[in-house]
Amino acid sequence: QVQLVESGGGLVQAGGSLRLSCAASGRTFSSYAMGWFRQAPGEERDFVAGISASGGRTDYAESVKGRFTISRVNAKNTVYLQMNSLKPEDTAVYYCAAAPSYYSGSRVYTRYDYWGQGTQVTVSS
Repeated sequence: QVQLVESGGGLVQAGGSLRLSCAASGRTFSSYAMGWFRQAPGEERDFVAGISASGGRTDYAESVKGRFTISRVNAKNTVYLQMNSLKPEDTAVYYCAAAPSYYSGSRVYTRYDYWGQGTQVTVSS
């Protein structure tokens, strides 16, 4: 069982930056691949970024490549999403999620077993 709690969301102007954190409970955090997804009102939940259990592999949606960076510190049971050059279209609720390690990099949200409650990111123009 893994419990996930996101933090770091907020309101920022276009071009600004935010760093999201996701703190996990449980001693098996380092065995899970982690992902960040986002969902805007009326839209589907979309993959944003993923990272392997060891942190050695990362994957990004085309829309955020070059602007967002996913990282993790297994000793702190935490995964991060650094978001730079934010755009109004990045506005959404952001969720972190945990998946079995063999699903590392998966963009399919149903492959993720555990989810946080989400944190709102709003980018004003």
